[in-house]
Amino acid sequence: MPASSLNVDLLKRLCETAGVPGRETRVRDLIRKEIKGLFDDVREDAMGNLLCTRNPRPAKGGDGAKKKGSKEPVRVMLPCHMDEIGFLVRHIDDKGFVRVNAVGGFDTRNLFSRRVLVCARSGDLHGVMNPGGRPIHIATEEDKKKIPEVKEFMIDLGLDPDEVKKKIAIGDMVVLHEPFMEIGHKVVSKALDNRVACWLGIESVRALDKSGKGHACEVHVAFTVQEEVGLRGAKTAAAAIKPHFAIGLDVTLSCDTPGVPEDEAVTIQGKGAGLHVMDSSFISDAELIDDLEALAKKHKIPVQRTILARGGQDGAAAQQIGEGCRAAGVVVGTRYIHTVTEMVDKRDLEAARDLLAAWMETVG
Repeated sequence: MPASSLNVDLLKRLCETAGVPGRETRVRDLIRKEIKGLFDDVREDAMGNLLCTRNPRPAKGGDGAKKKGSKEPVRVMLPCHMDEIGFLVRHIDDKGFVRVNAVGGFDTRNLFSRRVLVCARSGDLHGVMNPGGRPIHIATEEDKKKIPEVKEFMIDLGLDPDEVKKKIAIGDMVVLHEPFMEIGHKVVSKALDNRVACWLGIESVRALDKSGKGHACEVHVAFTVQEEVGLRGAKTAAAAIKPHFAIGLDVTLSCDTPGVPEDEAVTIQGKGAGLHVMDSSFISDAELIDDLEALAKKHKIPVQRTILARGGQDGAAAQQIGEGCRAAGVVVGTRYIHTVTEMVDKRDLEAARDLLAAWMETVG
């Protein structure tokens, strides 16, 4: 499929839907509606993971991918986390300013003068986020050098204190609020980490469905919760699925930008999907990486090997829970990660989608 055939509208809707760790309901509801007809079983577990199973399929005109009396099919798990980094309300002061706790990792240099959406049970409220302290016209030179912590930031909703306290509760979700856009060969948005994976989990299975070639494996796409705070949902999902193989879907760094040494770039945008060799949470199965690379070469799909010095992803949970499984990662290089200007290349998205679909056709 050409990059122009990418379902960019789905990615836009995923990215613009709010869902921080422990508050993924809106994203889960969107996905549930989107995947109708793609899977044979869809269920939500106690943690809020959306576990989607697609049984083996015969090729069009074939006799069936699984014969009566044959051994159980190989279980393939694609974990894709639904949560984005964000905040939970922790305090409302007597002037109506809202203070928050971060859920996920932030470089606070990227939080100055941000528009936010406070998702309260009473309805969504727009606000602005800034650190406390003197503004530039009255700031001292020492003030200007300071990098505040998350606890020093405040949200101004433009309402009187009594109104704020009536509308907002401790624990309400707050997300950065910026629109999705396409620029050149790229897309830019908040929450590409990790709505890219949710998109891949849907679109790779959709491509598999459209190919008509069938698949012998049992496909489990797990849209997981709370990855940004410790791969939590993927652990319970993997324990339930007991996969034989897992391909963790995620973004990774693309530091192919000025000011970063070439050897620290991790990925180069436009050079294809990332074959995730290792990070601080797991080391991918070497043979599985080789198999994915050989398959990419066979289908002329561009790929690049990646190693991330720090960080983790859901593939690690799938690899290490219970009896474990053979696991690797397929990732998409992302510039300016954990900001509202996250950027991915549509050609890399296409490569990741096509590689996953081709791989699922071969397993089992």
